[in-house]
Amino acid sequence: MRTGTGGGAVEKTVGLRVARGAVWAVLPAELALLVCLAGGVRIPGAVLLVTEALVVGVLALEASVWWRLYAARRRAGAGRREAGRSALRALAPVVVRRLVVHEFRALHSLGLWVVRRRHRIPEGALAVPYTGPQTGMMYAFLFVSVLETVVLALVIPWPLVHAILLVVDVYGVVLILALHAACVTRPHVVEADGSLRLRYGALFDLRVPASAVAAARVERRYPDGGLVRVDEDGVLDVVVGSGTTVTVELTEPVEFVRPLGRRGRARTLRFHADDPRAAVAALTREGAREAG
Repeated sequence: MRTGTGGGAVEKTVGLRVARGAVWAVLPAELALLVCLAGGVRIPGAVLLVTEALVVGVLALEASVWWRLYAARRRAGAGRREAGRSALRALAPVVVRRLVVHEFRALHSLGLWVVRRRHRIPEGALAVPYTGPQTGMMYAFLFVSVLETVVLALVIPWPLVHAILLVVDVYGVVLILALHAACVTRPHVVEADGSLRLRYGALFDLRVPASAVAAARVERRYPDGGLVRVDEDGVLDVVVGSGTTVTVELTEPVEFVRPLGRRGRARTLRFHADDPRAAVAALTREGAREAG
């Protein structure tokens, strides 16, 4: 019995790895094929047949592995919805799921930006923008991307390569706009009760209750590292334009999720605010009383 159970577990693990690898290998080829067809590029019938056969085979493999995972969770007592979600989480890597979610949220933010709306700002709350240091850089990057798209469209003579790069470059331009729009439409939020929602576009979102805020002060710092980083002392930096302007001391550590899914804990928060004094005034009891 033990040997059979171990063999089944090994088989499921191998099947899961194969399914994940197949997705990474075949779906980009299918995307490139769709781009070519949309661009009017003629594809030989044999290439279409082989590609579609591979895609169908991958989808069948994914469905088979998902069904096995789903059935195993149902046998363990999980409900249908819970078993389905659990099987999907096991089949799709965390990084892939989070990147897809981030991308959809960014595109949704682009729509909000067009209609001049912001994402979930409660009545009576203070919206704290933070895009000031990065706006010029984002528009410069956007200009370079548009220029690159035009130049490549003029110099590449091969229709297949031209079609693929054109779609990729145009989507890249849209994505740059969407990332910036996410930062504009999803500012930090200090609610009327003093609780803090710390965000960076669609990539990072941390809620801190008012009871956990011990102190806040204006403090300009230039930490090393990436966009979201935490050091050994439990200091979380959400950096914009290489710096932060507000430091918040907490009464107890809070848990957070990094953009690609890793978890961490922080006792001190440092972030950038375009108007740090207004943010600190809203976070402190004295500032709240003066506002009232």
